[in-house]
Amino acid sequence: MSFRTTAEVRFAHVDAAGIVFYPRYFEMLNAAVEDWFAQALGVDFRSMHRDRRLGVPTVKLEVEFLSPSELGDRLTIAISPREVGRSSCHLEVVFTGVDRDRLRARVVLVCMDLETRRATPWPDDMRARMTDEREQAA
Repeated sequence: MSFRTTAEVRFAHVDAAGIVFYPRYFEMLNAAVEDWFAQALGVDFRSMHRDRRLGVPTVKLEVEFLSPSELGDRLTIAISPREVGRSSCHLEVVFTGVDRDRLRARVVLVCMDLETRRATPWPDDMRARMTDEREQAA
C-alpha cells in the first residue's frame, strides 16, 4: 500500500484557463514528499534540515500530465518507493482526483549533507522505514 495524502486545488494553483498551472503540481508534489517524510518515515523536514543537517533534493523528475485539474478539486497523492539506494530513493507518485488519474511522476531524491553539499548515505532509521514502505507498496 502506498502512502497517501491530499491536496486541494486552490485559486493560486490555476491559470487563466482555469486548470492547474503545471509548476504548481511540483509544489504539491514537494508538499506530499514532505508529508511522506514526516508521517511515514517519522522525520519532519524541520528536524531533518536543522538538526540532522540533511536535505533531500530532487535530482530526477519524469512527469506525465494525464488529465487537467480544476479549482476546488481534491486530489489524492500516492507515493510509493520503488528503489532505495545508498543515498538515493526512487519514488512513483500518482495524483488522482474523483474518477481519474491526473498526473504520474517518477522522482529520484538524494540524501545530501547540507554542510558539504554532497550525497551521503541515508541514516539507518530513514533507510529502514523507506525499505518497509517499499515492501508494503509492492
